[in-house]
Amino acid sequence: MRNLFAFIYRFRAFLVFVLLEVLCVFLIVRYNTYQGAAFFNSANKYVGEVLEFQSGITDYFRLANVNSTLARENAVLRQELLQYRRASLIDSTSNLDTTFFAVTDTLKAYPFVLHAGRVINNSVRRTNNTLTLAVGTADGVEPGMGVIASNGVVGRIKTVSKNYSTATSLLHSQMLISAKIKKNNTMGTIKWAGGDYRTALLDYVPLHVKLAKGDTVVTSGFNTVFPEGIMVGTISSVAKEPDKSFFTIKVKLAVDFAQLSYVYVVDNRKTAEREKLEQNAGILPNEE
Repeated sequence: MRNLFAFIYRFRAFLVFVLLEVLCVFLIVRYNTYQGAAFFNSANKYVGEVLEFQSGITDYFRLANVNSTLARENAVLRQELLQYRRASLIDSTSNLDTTFFAVTDTLKAYPFVLHAGRVINNSVRRTNNTLTLAVGTADGVEPGMGVIASNGVVGRIKTVSKNYSTATSLLHSQMLISAKIKKNNTMGTIKWAGGDYRTALLDYVPLHVKLAKGDTVVTSGFNTVFPEGIMVGTISSVAKEPDKSFFTIKVKLAVDFAQLSYVYVVDNRKTAEREKLEQNAGILPNEE
């Protein structure tokens, strides 16, 4: 307290000068219309800038919640898009002669539901890469479900807890994806051979099939994991080797696994029914 009084006494002249200046500015602004308008306009400008800066900081710390909300909305929209594609396929089928068959309500019922999840751990440099997602059984996720991103296939759920799950990435030595070439429906199997995380192999495509660089590769829909037509990638090179009866095809993957932030877990509500039927019939499952 003594130091405060000593400071005020030492700078008393300067402090009195400042107080008088403030009083003068107040009187000028208070009793002069032009000066008052100019002052308040300037004050509003600076207050607005301060509030905008404050709002920017607040919005920055709210980005996680905003992104989660957008991801859930995108999941709903993507699900509707998949339903639209299926409806288009049914419409094209219904244009055929229906004397011997009919498009049933079962075919029209779309079984896939998407759950949005944030990627909280990911690897791309290992032989067997995995992902950890901030979504679990509380969100309806179960082992075996497929995982896709906005631009293509990602992998398959392996283990699940209440709020988290791990997924086997497509970049895994034991991960196989049943796929097809979109332009001619030729079936094949996508497998990552290691090395470049942007490139995989499309196996078992016979030599008589006409292929071209840039052809699109999508999921076949021959299993319960992924809907038909989900993007896998595009053919980057085709080689015919003399000692093989199939092409050696490299596919540039549509998903950049190093940039994954949000994904969608594919919940097929009819998986149990189909798998039980095929198991009873002794049918071997297709690749994931």
